[in-house]
Amino acid sequence: MKAAIFDMDGLLFDSELIFDRAWQMNADNHGFVLNPKMQEELRGCSGVVMRNIVNRYLPNQDAFVLQKELFENALSLEREYVPVKPGVFEILDYFKSEDFKLAVASSSPQDMIENNLRVSRLETYFDVIVNGSEVSKGKPNPDIFLLACERVGVCPEECYVFEDARAGVAAGVAAGCKTIMIPDLVQPTIIEKETAYGIYDDLNLALEDIKKKR
Repeated sequence: MKAAIFDMDGLLFDSELIFDRAWQMNADNHGFVLNPKMQEELRGCSGVVMRNIVNRYLPNQDAFVLQKELFENALSLEREYVPVKPGVFEILDYFKSEDFKLAVASSSPQDMIENNLRVSRLETYFDVIVNGSEVSKGKPNPDIFLLACERVGVCPEECYVFEDARAGVAAGVAAGCKTIMIPDLVQPTIIEKETAYGIYDDLNLALEDIKKKR
């Protein structure tokens, strides 16, 4: 193994709750009631996939407008503070000590990724950032992870992918990466249990197992 690719929201940062607040701001602004099932389906998604889900649940709303405002709302909430998940610094330090290439592959916009890495003081760890707008098909399609592998110069089978969302796990598996799930607000189904390389409660536990297997 030569590289590790990390999702951002819900994996590096405890930001899914921020996105829930951002969606509530949208709902208040546009006068609709949030459906928890929609929010669950949206976790880890972006681009056309996100808009298709929004259109299904909110056919009378403009999905493009809601998507744009969602990320604007979330970024405004994250400019001052982004809570880092347990084990993030430990696993990144370990991979750096082992000369791994490190990448962030997130459905979020570039400015949000850069903001969160800067505020949390994680920006110096990563060699590559790939955002959702750089691929035509978002998660659960594998495109974003394949692009990240290409940019770090490593074959997919030599890369770990770390994800919290079902859509992200599906994308990592489809890319051919060893995909590890760290569940956040959404728990794994039988599909993730059968396809993920490993499922752990936090990154510290994942790191312990990775050290044992190397």
